[in-house]
Amino acid sequence: MSEQSVLNATDLARYYTINTGAFSATLTLKALDGASFQLERGKTLAVVGESGCGKSTLARLVTMIEEPTSGSMIIGEHDIASATANIRSQLRPKVQIVFQDPYGSLNPRQRVGAALEEPLLVNTNLSRAERRDKAMSMMLSVGLRPEHYDRYPHMFSGGQRQRIAIARALMLEPEILVLDEPVSALDLSIQAQVLNLLTELQQRLNLAYLFISHDLSVVRHIADEVMVMYLGRPVEHGSAEKVFSNPEHPYTKALLSATPIADPTRISRRTVLKGEMPSPVDPPAGCPFHPRCPNVLDKCGSQRPQLKQLTSGVAISCHLFDQ
Repeated sequence: MSEQSVLNATDLARYYTINTGAFSATLTLKALDGASFQLERGKTLAVVGESGCGKSTLARLVTMIEEPTSGSMIIGEHDIASATANIRSQLRPKVQIVFQDPYGSLNPRQRVGAALEEPLLVNTNLSRAERRDKAMSMMLSVGLRPEHYDRYPHMFSGGQRQRIAIARALMLEPEILVLDEPVSALDLSIQAQVLNLLTELQQRLNLAYLFISHDLSVVRHIADEVMVMYLGRPVEHGSAEKVFSNPEHPYTKALLSATPIADPTRISRRTVLKGEMPSPVDPPAGCPFHPRCPNVLDKCGSQRPQLKQLTSGVAISCHLFDQ
């Protein structure tokens, strides 16, 4: 790991066993099947893909809500896959999460001040006055006023609720912030405000962001690196500039072609994928994308491509780049 790296994941996987009946064989759902990446201080890694590609499963593993089935995930000097429960409890304050629905993630019966102080109450020995002072300071940092301290979540707008959720996630001074679709439930004008707030906080606190989104226009604005997922596996991984300016994988090209362009003079050429994403319980043989790929080759149906580094610095999982 580099000096700036705070998390290093290698071949991270998460499988679930599904019981289909008393007299039927159990099935294995491979929600995440071999993701490798690093999170660095002051940088944002965006994870994108269709619903069911493994984005939220990856978020649960990084936040230690669930344990990986295989692979390694190193935070500091500890591998979470083999760490004891005591080590995990010590590391959890370093990784916090902001959920998609700001209202659903807040207790409607808990005042804002109490919600912000709760992480400190559980994880620190600060006095009541010290907890209140820190909560007040954090509220100011995210654009909330002191009088908001004693109000309930239903008294705020969606953007204000997300600011509360961000403040709560920062109370323990984490090194990593997992942002699971943090602006998708907000109006466009409010999205811009929250994204600007996240950028300002990252620069000031030197945070590492794992940004999960299906909105590529938002990802283009905030990401330093992009990892495109399909059926639990990365298919393209590189700097945001290179992925957006010159997408290589057919799936990445299809995703970008579906992104609206705010330019009426520019002609958009949409790549329409045929069919639906296959079930992760019964993925296709060979390349999992080959039933929908517009550039399918003969060996795509039998041989699974490995993630390979191109001369451009972008990693691709596709037989088109075997040479």
